[in-house]
Amino acid sequence: MGFTMSLNFILLLVMVATNILSLYHLSSTVQSPKPPLPAPVPDHLIRQLNTIRATINHLTRHNPSSVSATTAKPSSVVPPDLMLHSQIGPIASSCHNHPDLLHRYMNYTPFSTCPFDPDLQEMLILNGCHPLPRRRCFSKTPSKPPSSLPLTPFPTSLPDSGVMWNKYSCKSFACLLQNNPVSFDLNAQRSSLLKYTSELELPIPQFMQLANSANSAIRLGIDIGGGTGTFAALMKKSYNVTMLTTTMNVNAPYNEAVALRGLVPLHVPLQQRFPVFDGTMDLVRCGRAVNRWIPVPVMEFMFYDVDRVLRAGGYLWVDRFFSKAVDLEKIYAPLIRKLGYKKVKWAVANKTDPSACIKVIIGIENSLHFQIFEVGSRFASVQKT
Repeated sequence: MGFTMSLNFILLLVMVATNILSLYHLSSTVQSPKPPLPAPVPDHLIRQLNTIRATINHLTRHNPSSVSATTAKPSSVVPPDLMLHSQIGPIASSCHNHPDLLHRYMNYTPFSTCPFDPDLQEMLILNGCHPLPRRRCFSKTPSKPPSSLPLTPFPTSLPDSGVMWNKYSCKSFACLLQNNPVSFDLNAQRSSLLKYTSELELPIPQFMQLANSANSAIRLGIDIGGGTGTFAALMKKSYNVTMLTTTMNVNAPYNEAVALRGLVPLHVPLQQRFPVFDGTMDLVRCGRAVNRWIPVPVMEFMFYDVDRVLRAGGYLWVDRFFSKAVDLEKIYAPLIRKLGYKKVKWAVANKTDPSACIKVIIGIENSLHFQIFEVGSRFASVQKT
């Protein structure tokens, strides 16, 4: 009995002491001054943190190697083609991979005049940020628009007032004609597309004869990397065929030149999905812009998108393709054969004209290596079955 009373008394003292200590702690906490609030985080740091967080989430979500094969559901594994395409042919979400460029592009005053930033736009597009985000501002146009526009796609000259020349070294079409005749000598381009000098050539009249003999109507088409649009101009003037011309303003106003000729320019890169509906095109032509300097996976995606837009019986025209003979046999010819098309004309020969190679280098990309002299010139025309 005495032991039980002593134990109860000790427990009572412990409870009282615990309550006293708790009250003391609470009172000291209430009376202690609040710590100062942290300084606000700068906006640019928040943007960087958001970019890092988005990148981590993207990698965690879409990298198959980070998902356990034993726990992942089949639907959670990203298809390999999507992973590959996200690297070589990025969709518009890749804008987030270039926050500095995107921030510069979207740094404008709403409801006023847009910044004149064609170089920045080209850089974003070529890095996969396409289509570009919309902006609520008024696009700049030439201060003195042309008083009259050419009524023919082969005018004696293009009006300089239809272009804003601020970003170009040349300030007129006459200057471009002198410095870059391969792209801006319209009459020379027309002649090269109409004449037959060797088996490698396929003049436009001969191609149209091939299509007519197969009872295949040619009404709509896309000219990939069509430069100033001479192929589309000839098809429109001579055969009433509507051709869309994909082109980029690399060191010259190619899109403006196409539009001034009364043609339709598409400002899209080679890795972009063609902005036309499935099975609606009669012809897709790949000119000098489509060549061996394009990574093979990018070219493969492009050819399958060509197949998407071509109707049954439509034509794929790969014109003046340069490659080494071994690459043609092992890479490019099998790539085209995978499509299962019927060969209409297939001509192969060694390239023996160095001057033509120089023209290609000047007209397409100044940074090309001169090893192009060692490669052959290839041509292929096939029909979708």
